[in-house]
Amino acid sequence: MINIAIADDHTILRKGVTEIISKFENMAVIAEAPNGKELIAKLAAAATLPDVCIIDINMPEMNGYETAAEIRKRWPDIKILALSMYNTELNIIKMLRSGANGYVLKDSDPEDLRVAINRVVKDGFYHSELVTGRMLNILHDPSGKMNIELNDREIDFLRHACTEQTYKEIAEVMCLSPRTIDGYREDLFKKLNITSRTGLAMYAIKAGIVNVK
Repeated sequence: MINIAIADDHTILRKGVTEIISKFENMAVIAEAPNGKELIAKLAAAATLPDVCIIDINMPEMNGYETAAEIRKRWPDIKILALSMYNTELNIIKMLRSGANGYVLKDSDPEDLRVAINRVVKDGFYHSELVTGRMLNILHDPSGKMNIELNDREIDFLRHACTEQTYKEIAEVMCLSPRTIDGYREDLFKKLNITSRTGLAMYAIKAGIVNVK
């Protein structure tokens, strides 16, 4: 049985997700909260901790980024799945850096949610369409080894790619031209067989190049 806790300030949505999960085999919601602060309080008082926390980003009292970071610090074994309406790469990357193991959009099919929960429990990450090919093997490699040769500039670029900086701002910080930065990005896309900045962030976190908060 996979035990789940949910934090979302929209009561109807939170109850709806709980109802959906109740129909999934071997899953149960054991705690609900309208914000991150109350979720943290419930976790601290719980006799049984959840295996997965599903959290929204935009919440009062304590938002999703802060909540994920606090859960990761206090209960590192709990998997964190963000459930949000925001689909920009920077939002996803910020949640990953805060400690989230996966990211699901609120308009996704219920089956996507079921798959995401199972994947974060089994594999540690839910990748969705964010990464493909060689990247999947890296993320699912139990040894955690990164057998890809990267030079110092590529590693530096990856660190910046995990921030909220635009590619143009990264170029300025690294004292390089935007064209050179585009070249680093495209080379890494080819090396990792991925097509998104989110995929770069997931690799950087898994490889230990960038630490979660």
